[in-house]
Formats: sequence, C-alpha cells, structure tokens
Amino acid sequence: MTERKPPGITFESWADRQIREATERGELDNLPGAGEPLRGLNKPYDEMWWVKAKMEREGLSHLPPSLALRKEAQDARAAALRAPSEAMVRKIVAEINAKIDAAIRRPPEGPPHRLTPFDLDAVLQEWRERREV
Repeated sequence: MTERKPPGITFESWADRQIREATERGELDNLPGAGEPLRGLNKPYDEMWWVKAKMEREGLSHLPPSLALRKEAQDARAAALRAPSEAMVRKIVAEINAKIDAAIRRPPEGPPHRLTPFDLDAVLQEWRERREV
C-alpha cells in the first residue's frame, strides 16, 4: 500500500479497493495471530502497552539495577537448588556472589539491594538435602 490516494476518490473506497486487491493476491492469508482473540481486551487501556510488549519480547527489565540484582540473586539460588551436579551449584553461587560483591563495593542505582553473598556451604547442604528426598 505504497501508492497515494488518487484525487477524486473517497478515502473509504480507495482503502476498500486496496484491501480487496491484497486479499485477492493472497497477501492477507496466514498472517500471524489470524483467528486468535486479541490479547489484553479484558484489561484496562494502558498507554505504554507497546513499550511493555516490546520489552517482554526482547527479554528486557524495567527494574532499577539494584532490584534487578535482587531478582537475579533469587533466580540464581533457585537455579542452584535445581542444578544437576555439585559443580554446577558451585559455579552458579560463585557467579552470583561475584555480582553481589561488586554491588557491595559500588552500589547500583535504585533502592538499597541489601544483599550479602550466599553461603556456599549452606546452599550445598540444602541442595544435598533436596537430592536425598
């Protein structure tokens, strides 16, 4: 639909013709989401819906860095407890502890993170106990 509306034709008839011709050429067949209900119709209108959708698709976070670190620490602990081997638990805990240590030395923007490095022995003990059950 790159052509301009010709003079002397109403916009509605011009748009209808464009849609009809595209349909006849099959350009509107098998579009993503065809036949699916529109998402978010039951939610109140949000002006920033497109920003939130883009961030979700891109896997981005809108949290301040300090809160993002808290979330990352929480996720890392859960991943360590699900890890298949002790070596993997040690690796996960070492990586998040390094990030926590860096945040303690240079606090990130946002509210205080109030994190302390994980006790590797305590995490390993809990991992072992979960494996025995």
